[in-house]
Amino acid sequence: MSNPGESNTAPIENKAQLIDVLAKGCKPQEAWRIGTEHEKFGFRLPERARGDLKPFAPPAYEPEGIEALLTALEGPDWQAIRDNGHIIGLKGAGAHKGRSISLEPAGQFELSGAPVRTLQETEQEMIAHFQQISGPARELGLGFAPLGFQPLWPRDAMPWMPKSRYAIMRRYMPKVGRRGLDMMTRTCTVQVNLDFSSEADMARKMRVSLALQPLITALMANSPFAEGKPTGRLSNRAYIWLDTDNQRSGQPTPFFEEGFGFERYVDWALDVPMYFVNRDGHNLDVAGCSFRKWLAGEQQEPLMGLRPTLGDFEDHLTTLFPDVRLKQFLEMRGADAGNPSMMIAQSAFWVGLFYDPDVLAEVEQLVKEQPWLQYQSLAELVVEKAMDAPFLGGLRPLAKRVLELSERGLKARNYGEEYYLAPLYEIADGAKTQAERWLEQYYGAWREDVRPIFQAADISL
Repeated sequence: MSNPGESNTAPIENKAQLIDVLAKGCKPQEAWRIGTEHEKFGFRLPERARGDLKPFAPPAYEPEGIEALLTALEGPDWQAIRDNGHIIGLKGAGAHKGRSISLEPAGQFELSGAPVRTLQETEQEMIAHFQQISGPARELGLGFAPLGFQPLWPRDAMPWMPKSRYAIMRRYMPKVGRRGLDMMTRTCTVQVNLDFSSEADMARKMRVSLALQPLITALMANSPFAEGKPTGRLSNRAYIWLDTDNQRSGQPTPFFEEGFGFERYVDWALDVPMYFVNRDGHNLDVAGCSFRKWLAGEQQEPLMGLRPTLGDFEDHLTTLFPDVRLKQFLEMRGADAGNPSMMIAQSAFWVGLFYDPDVLAEVEQLVKEQPWLQYQSLAELVVEKAMDAPFLGGLRPLAKRVLELSERGLKARNYGEEYYLAPLYEIADGAKTQAERWLEQYYGAWREDVRPIFQAADISL
């Protein structure tokens, strides 16, 4: 499981090449792996705050901030990734090969995990990452909290990382949605990346996972606050995505249609406006240009004199944000970041459903009990009420049925992974979501002060 090839300069001669970029992801079942990615907000520890470094404030790139942390982690096993001379990430080598550390626009710290065989390896990788950043972070007076939305600071208080693609997105986002800059600077997610064996297998997994993204959003709801107050929504992160850029996000209707496959995804992707193209190591701003018109040779000012390459298309695929994204694997993108056991449970949920063919066939029949439109509508309802959102028969009974199938799928793998579903079972059985537990503390022990959430959620202790 890896991203499409880096810097592929082969010119695009026909659409079949673009379809092949995706088709190369097909793998036999014995080669299927699990890749988990998770983000977290940095914050200034109150005991180390001084001068302009306010308690719980998001750390800037410099000084004594994100740049210093990346530099402290750099070494033989973590090689620097640079953008115009700035360190903006780390690529794993040696024992960390296949992993990378990257920055979201406001410095949200992300681990992209290596492709692993079991959920136990996912857990070990996550624990090792938290341990790895803990020492250097504490030296800098930093903590890290995996929450779905920044609970305290307004957008204009958030820093910006010196990553050139983010500068392009920052200029473009306000043109296509009201909340795009909030998505960039104030959200954190956890996602799992999973494999497929064929085009038909991909299409089945795409339809099932899109239908069930609102359910996992509800189960994983972990963002009830904004700017120090409850929002009335349990997943403010999911709410932000409803008005970010609807041309490239959400649950595109073509994905649900019979006949959906690699070519349909390519067609959809070609009609999503571009962000950038990379030439000689620099990202050029072509935001709003049409990839389809570029392929057809139509003149567009920012692209004058440039010929599209397969690398350009592969880069373009990374700028698409549907709830389930197709590259050479499928990315489940509907969950708030949360505590470690919840983030591993999210991976377990999808692995159990997708990595046993019999279970996948059963869950496909389950979701077909309702029309696709019901699941698309549910995406808007769960942002406020999570598991109490209205759904025919109720979301908790649906969750129990789906979790039972996932548990069967995990048992069939025979790795002893099914216990990772326990936190989701508890919520399906009536326990509070992460968001509801935070609200309970906010109105209780915290006396309507949201600041304790940072240290309560801190994973770098």
